[in-house]
Amino acid sequence: MIELFTEMVPEHSVAIIGVAALLFASFTSLFSVVNPLAAMPIFLSLTERLDEKERIRTAKRASIYMFGVLISFLLIGTFILSFFGISLAGIRIAGGLIIMRAAYSMLNPETGGKKLTEEDKQAAQDKEDISFSPLALPLLSGPGSIAVVIGFATQAEGIMDYILNGVAVLLVVVSAYGILRLAPISAKYIGPTGLNVMTRLMGFIALAISVQFILSGISRYYNLAV
Repeated sequence: MIELFTEMVPEHSVAIIGVAALLFASFTSLFSVVNPLAAMPIFLSLTERLDEKERIRTAKRASIYMFGVLISFLLIGTFILSFFGISLAGIRIAGGLIIMRAAYSMLNPETGGKKLTEEDKQAAQDKEDISFSPLALPLLSGPGSIAVVIGFATQAEGIMDYILNGVAVLLVVVSAYGILRLAPISAKYIGPTGLNVMTRLMGFIALAISVQFILSGISRYYNLAV
């Protein structure tokens, strides 16, 4: 069936479909783990003392910092692994476990989810600029999203893969910025119930990604062992 499809569809069309599929898969994987929707209530609570312009400026700075963190790990993730002698199989399994923990929290938003401790919130309230910490790191670009990005780097086979993954990171950052900027309006219409439903949906997708990471790591380990 695949051979028949490739014969019927022009080669350049197949290439375009492959590029679009990779971009979509990278975007959905990272977006589900970043889950900026779950960050809306925290963003609103931390910026309640700010006016509209300052809130937008904070969201923009947090998005820029988030992009810098994720792109850095995308570009140098494999070098970090080589420096510490960590195998690709090991990082995929470890990344899968980290994502699984985050996914489990998202599946139980009442008791878990992407939340900060009361100490972190209090410390953030005392800061003049909260865009980098705690918004960009660890709220938006935390261990789970960093693990996904490093996973992108380990699976990249050429410069085109890096470019597509970089575009996916940019799209996630732009989406996160749009969600944070519209947070005051969105929170009124979505409500706590809607946020919980969306968080659970993202958690299910993230759980599937974590399982795939672990299976990929195990498969790679046994292939290398053989």
